[in-house]
Amino acid sequence: MRALGIDFGLKRMGLAVSDPAGTMAFPRETLVRTDNAALFARLQALITAEKIEVLVVGLPLSMDGEETTTSGQARKFGRKLAAATGLPLHFVDERLTSAEAAERLKEAGTRRGQVKGALDAVAATIILEAYLAGQKGQP
Repeated sequence: MRALGIDFGLKRMGLAVSDPAGTMAFPRETLVRTDNAALFARLQALITAEKIEVLVVGLPLSMDGEETTTSGQARKFGRKLAAATGLPLHFVDERLTSAEAAERLKEAGTRRGQVKGALDAVAATIILEAYLAGQKGQP
């Protein structure tokens, strides 16, 4: 099962893709949002090229676990993408993924100027890893 992980953002979206077995996640790219038509076209092309079977969107909840304006926007985006692609959709709590992504990049020796471009894709990887870990042992 190939899955696409998305770190939803109003300006940028990080993307990660799982391996065909659905056991590991890899950062793919960060998209700068321009207009929705271009964004959906790029995502559809990636979904087709990578043979994606499931969508996983990070849900930006507040630190106390409450829904926020941005989490509502992420839900709306995820539902639209799922409707456009016909793929199943799952949401994953993404609290602190950006901090963990920054730490991973620091540990990997990523230079300061390169962090911004990679941060969202690494956050998407963390979101996708959380989803995949939850799927282990599921029928």
